[in-house]
Amino acid sequence: MHLQANFEQIPLKDYAERAYLDYSMYVVLDRALPFVGDGLKPVQRRIVYAMSELGLDAGAKPKKSARTVGDVIGKFHPHGDAACYEAMVLMAQPFSYRYPLIDGQGNFGSPDDPKSFAAMRYTEAKLTPFADLLLAELGMGTVDFTPNFDGTLQEPSWLPARVPHVLLNGATGIAVGMATDIPPHNLREIASACIRLLDEPEASIAALCEHVPGPDFPTAAEIITPRNELVALYATGTGSVRCRAIYRVENGNVVITALPYQVSPSRILEQIAEQMRAKKLPMIEDLRDESDHAHPIRLVLVPRSNRVDLDATMRHLFATTDLEKSYRVNLNLIGLDGRPQVKNLKQILAEWLRFRQNTVTRRLRHRLAQVERRLHLLEGLRIAFLNLDEVIRIVRTEDEPKPVLMQRFKLSEEQADYILETRLRQLARLEEMKLDAERDRLEEERARINVTLNSKARLKTLIKDELKADARQYGDARRSPLVEREVAQALDETALVVSEPVTVVLSEKGWVRAARGHDVDPAALAYREGDRFHNAAKGKTTQHVAFLDSSGRSYSTPAHTLPSARGNGEPLTGRFAPPPGARFDAVAIGDPASRLVLATDFGYGFVTRFAALLANKKAGKQLISMDDDAHVLAPAYVDDVARDRIVVATNAGHVLMFSVAALPELENGGRGNKLIEIPKAKLAEGERVAGVAVVAEGQGEVTLWAGQRKLILKWADLVEYNGNRAQRGGKLPRGFQRVDRIEAST
Repeated sequence: MHLQANFEQIPLKDYAERAYLDYSMYVVLDRALPFVGDGLKPVQRRIVYAMSELGLDAGAKPKKSARTVGDVIGKFHPHGDAACYEAMVLMAQPFSYRYPLIDGQGNFGSPDDPKSFAAMRYTEAKLTPFADLLLAELGMGTVDFTPNFDGTLQEPSWLPARVPHVLLNGATGIAVGMATDIPPHNLREIASACIRLLDEPEASIAALCEHVPGPDFPTAAEIITPRNELVALYATGTGSVRCRAIYRVENGNVVITALPYQVSPSRILEQIAEQMRAKKLPMIEDLRDESDHAHPIRLVLVPRSNRVDLDATMRHLFATTDLEKSYRVNLNLIGLDGRPQVKNLKQILAEWLRFRQNTVTRRLRHRLAQVERRLHLLEGLRIAFLNLDEVIRIVRTEDEPKPVLMQRFKLSEEQADYILETRLRQLARLEEMKLDAERDRLEEERARINVTLNSKARLKTLIKDELKADARQYGDARRSPLVEREVAQALDETALVVSEPVTVVLSEKGWVRAARGHDVDPAALAYREGDRFHNAAKGKTTQHVAFLDSSGRSYSTPAHTLPSARGNGEPLTGRFAPPPGARFDAVAIGDPASRLVLATDFGYGFVTRFAALLANKKAGKQLISMDDDAHVLAPAYVDDVARDRIVVATNAGHVLMFSVAALPELENGGRGNKLIEIPKAKLAEGERVAGVAVVAEGQGEVTLWAGQRKLILKWADLVEYNGNRAQRGGKLPRGFQRVDRIEAST
């Protein structure tokens, strides 16, 4: 027996496309994007509606949040309770919502950690008075109801918002292929713009921006975006808004009193403390959080001294922390046509006004139908009063009084039922007078409603009056001041460093450290076992330090980043990557424009600017062309190329002095020229240049070291060794035939 297949065969490609498209449309329309009418996503709308059905209005006693969440997911929103509760908490946080819809009691999170709220079994909630603007007209025939997910209940397709809520509390959401980022705004400003648009339908976006100058966040941080950028944002529906924290100076300290939207104080403290640990904020000595109930945001920065430029420091912090933050704006929402679209300010307000006009029209027609029904019933009751004896007789004698009453007095079925259900006490003369007064009042209301429905001008006036009344009752002053400022720029790294004297010490094994001051004896410092002092350079913490290795490569790093001399320092191989087998021979420190003499112990050298030694790469840069087995000597600093003299000493006791101007100045390095003559035979025997020193003409002196012995040559002594570059030089006295090093002093 052949059974017919109960399924459809389609290609996997078509099925996947259809399934993903269905999912995409669901996410866009039923989850992520708000509706222009009430400004709510489905989960938010269902939470507010469920709370209203539970009787949790502003004047009611709050109920457990678990009760509300249970009703929402059980009746209307078949999703996870955690996500539903989080959406509920968000609407209760005054630091997240400009106009909270829910009044939460208990721990609903804090600006420091918005997700630190207690479990829903511990908290209670009810609606705020502001939520009445979404719900007040719900039972007035203003919305369409649709079946819930299982068809057992009805839920509203939207809420009859009396104000443009989509702009007031904003929205964020990520759908499939699109997202929305609508910032919050001020109720009074938005209402004013709506009234302007009602009066002038052709008003430009620039004109509307006279009423809506920019977003209004829940926090008091400044909006520093220029006005022209804000107008462009509202004209296109996309852009960004930049907010900056507010601070003041109290007793020499910086006190931060307001933070940008959704920025936690703990995050700011962490960012500043991280810079302090990295020694990138030397002008800040201490950091305190003095926030309390009276001062929700109070962060105190203590400067190192009263000479610190606090405004420059804050500009740096604005650029490097979340004290200044940019927010993306993307006015993407679901319009009245049910389609998502990025709309400009005028489109949003115009579309909401159409929504409001439809809502008010439906409300008036619903009320008109109620009035006419009541008048119809009152007319039947009036007939009964005029013919009371006959009505009583029919009711007493007839088995089926209803059709007899309808036929006798030309009543409708509804009127006949109402007469039969009327109590005896309502037949008193006083009651008849009350009914006449009610009829007169209802007829007056009917006439007024008909006039409004038949006049667009009166309908607009009614909408304007209601907007003004709601803005007066629920509106408040702007919280986010609009102050045009330049975007903050971070200070240069050297500008953050306090200028202090420092001595950079290099050991033979290539370990480096920095000691404060210039009165340090590097040789007297403690070194690791098997290591000892090799070279040192004196400068400032604001300068760069350059290191030269035995291959002639140069490496550089800021002086303030070097480890303290209290310890053994750190190996330079951890910062730089020298060629295999290379060792660090020399260290130099200075300003980029300063000049110095670079030389090798084979007797060649040149003059260059310190900037030539700077190398950002970890591998450094090739600067000196080296002979095999040559070493780099400690650099000698030049003050005046025309007048300074260079003194060269070999380890065999030969000394030569000549003008620095005789050496070439090489920008990109090289081998240079011969400094002093060392015969090949002597070179083979091990004679090398022990060091070079630069002295000022007429006043310089040098110190020569031979082991523990030292020889000081003043200018009068040095003149005897004066000659031309590349000569052999003069011989030192006996006892200094084995020179170790040479130092210059003024």
